[in-house]
Amino acid sequence: MNFILLINGTYIIAAVLFIYGLKLLTSPLTARRGNLLSAVGMFLAVVVTLLNEEIIDYRWLLLGIAIGSVIGALFARLVKMTQMPEMVALFNGFGGLASLLVGWGAYHVIPLAGLFVMTTIFLAVLIGGVTFSGSLIAWGKLSGLIPGKPLLFRGQTLLNGTIVVVLLIGGSFLLSNPEGAYPVFLGIIIISIVLGILVVIPIGGADMPVVISLLNSYSGIAACSAGLAIENNILVVAGALVGASGIILTNVMCKAMNRSIYNVLFGGFGAITKGGGEADVEGEVKAITAQDSYFILEAATAVAFVPGYGMAVSQAQHVLKELGDLLEERGTEVSYAIHPVAGRMPGHMNVLLAEADVPYEKLIEMEQINRQIANIDVCVIIGANDIVNPAAREDTNSSIYGMPIIEVDRAKTVIVLKRSMAPGFAGIDNRLFFKENTRMLFGDAKGSISEIIAEFKSA
Repeated sequence: MNFILLINGTYIIAAVLFIYGLKLLTSPLTARRGNLLSAVGMFLAVVVTLLNEEIIDYRWLLLGIAIGSVIGALFARLVKMTQMPEMVALFNGFGGLASLLVGWGAYHVIPLAGLFVMTTIFLAVLIGGVTFSGSLIAWGKLSGLIPGKPLLFRGQTLLNGTIVVVLLIGGSFLLSNPEGAYPVFLGIIIISIVLGILVVIPIGGADMPVVISLLNSYSGIAACSAGLAIENNILVVAGALVGASGIILTNVMCKAMNRSIYNVLFGGFGAITKGGGEADVEGEVKAITAQDSYFILEAATAVAFVPGYGMAVSQAQHVLKELGDLLEERGTEVSYAIHPVAGRMPGHMNVLLAEADVPYEKLIEMEQINRQIANIDVCVIIGANDIVNPAAREDTNSSIYGMPIIEVDRAKTVIVLKRSMAPGFAGIDNRLFFKENTRMLFGDAKGSISEIIAEFKSA
C-alpha cells in the first residue's frame, strides 16, 4: 500500500511539473526552464513506473532505454535546427505508435476487462495508428521524400468516409465480443494506419504547421486513451495536456490561415483550388542590387525583418542576425516580425532565430507589428510570400482573402529577398511585388544578405 502511495504521489508531482512547465512555455523568456521542468517530471514518472512490482522482466526495458538514449543523443547532436519540423513530425508519429502498442498489449492482458476499458483500447489503437502513419507522411513531405503538393484522386472523400464507417463497425463488433474478435482487432490496426496516410496526402507541404499541431494533438489523445486502458494516471494527465494544447494550437493556426478546422479534420486542408478568380495584378516590378539595398538600409532608422520558409531553406538566420547587429551599431531600431504560420511548423521562425541568438524581445507578433508598421522605414522580407500578400486584404476574389497577414505594404519601403517571381503555396501572384514602395532583391537569401553585409563592412 505504501508503495502504491509513493507511485501516485510521485505522479502528482510529475503532473504539477507538466502543468507548470506548460505554463512557462507560453513565454519565450521562460520556455527553456519550462521544458526542463517538464522533462524532470517525465523522468520522475518513468522512474517510479519502472519500480512497479508488476514488472517481472527488466531486461527488455533496459535495452529499450539504452537504444532510445543513444538515438536521442545522436538526434540532438546531429539534427540541424532547419530540420526541426521533420523531427517534430517523427516525434508525433512515434508517440502515436507507442500508444498503439500499449493498446495492443492491453488487449492481450485484459481482453475481458469491460466496455469502458475496451473502448479506450480501441481509441488508443485507432488514433495511434492514424497518428503514426499520418506523421510519417508529414515527415516525408517536409523532408522532400514525398512531393509536397496535395495528392488528390477521384472518390477520395468517399473512400475516407467508407473507411471511417468500417472502423466504427469493426469497433462495435470488438466491443460486443472482445474475446473472439482478434482478427477484427488486427484489421482495425491496419485500416487505421491506412486512414492516416489517406488523411494527410491531400494536404500540401506549405500547410504543415496546422498538420503538425493537429497530429501532436492526436498523439496526446491516443496517449490519454492508452493511459485509461492500463489505469496509469500520469499517462492520462500527460496525454490530456498534449491533446488539449494541440487542439488549441491547431485552432490558432487555422485562424492565422483563414481556414476552418473542419478542412483539417476531414483531410481537405490544402486541397482547395487556388488562384481561380483573382483580379489581374497591375504595376511594375523594380529589381535592385545588394548595393542599392545597403543604401536604403543605411538611411533607415527603423527596420523590420519578416522571415519565411525561404530563410529556413537558405539557412540565412545567422547572416540575418549579423545584418541586424550591424544596423543596431549604427543606431537603427531592429525588430523581427513573426507570422503564426511562417515556415513548416508552429514557431518555426522563432526556433531558427533563437538558434542565431536573436534576443526574444525583438521577436514581434503579427498583431503588434501591424500596429507599428506605418512608422517602419524598411521591411525586409526573407523568403516569405503568402503571409505578406496584400491580396488577403484587397481582393475579395482571392483564395487567401481574409487571411491575416503582416501588412508590410504599409511600411515606407519594402525589400523582398526572393529567388524568383514564383508564387507561394497559394499559387497566386503576390501583389506586394508590384507595389510602388517595393523593391525586389533576387537571389539566394543567404547570399544576398551576405552581399549587403559586405557593403556595410566596406563602407
